[in-house]
Amino acid sequence: MSMLTQGLERPMAWAERPARRSKARKAQLKRVALRALAVLTMGSVLTALIALKTAIYVWHLHA
Repeated sequence: MSMLTQGLERPMAWAERPARRSKARKAQLKRVALRALAVLTMGSVLTALIALKTAIYVWHLHA
């Protein structure tokens, strides 16, 4: 038996069970996701500002 297909004969019980998350857990996950999105957004804005400042600096060097 192949190592890749070794566990495929067994039924997947985890796929049949419905996901049970409490409302408090859902709210916590939502807060974490929003904070992560905010951090990524701030990081991309900071990167864009650095790139703009660098482009202006290089443009003034050639002028």
